[in-house]
Amino acid sequence: MNSLDPELDFFTILPEDKIPEKGKILISEPFLPDTFFNRTIVYLADHTSDGSVGFILNKKLDIKVCDAISGFDKWKEYLCMGGPVAPDTLHYLHKLGDQIPKSVWVNENIFWGGDIDFIRDMIENNKITKSQIRFFLGYSGWSAGQLERELKENSWVIAKTKTDIVLNNKVDNTWKKVLKSFNNKYRMWADFPESPDMN
Repeated sequence: MNSLDPELDFFTILPEDKIPEKGKILISEPFLPDTFFNRTIVYLADHTSDGSVGFILNKKLDIKVCDAISGFDKWKEYLCMGGPVAPDTLHYLHKLGDQIPKSVWVNENIFWGGDIDFIRDMIENNKITKSQIRFFLGYSGWSAGQLERELKENSWVIAKTKTDIVLNNKVDNTWKKVLKSFNNKYRMWADFPESPDMN
């Protein structure tokens, strides 16, 4: 891997992998017709025969958690748009594990959800750092078999990443930089114009 940014060493592309699993990353192909998912990187928090749930990692919103959620006055980090489904709901990925009741293990040291009151208290008492949790509005969802069909259509490339990137709020422009870091055909995707008509 020829990385342009030390952070990009956290990504490893799995170009022949067509099996979605929780904990993996989906990188959208450059001309994905769905405008919401165009040039996105999605972390899969769950995948079963009933469907999939993920969160977009590179769509930061222009609103801070403290300004959007009551009781989070100390949390100055920006919210991210997790996806188009239920955009008025709050979700969070973290690595606090059993410290947060009702949280669900995803992979390695990443957990999803949990008791919001415990999180609020921990933030109020300065027991959580910005590298330990990330907040999203809405989520990305696929019905049974839908994601597998999209993978067969080459709408997504599956990759894996280290957990620090999942909780990193500084990945707004990562789609292009990640693709440029790969020494394979996917590197060319990074330079494709956003509209084919612009060639």
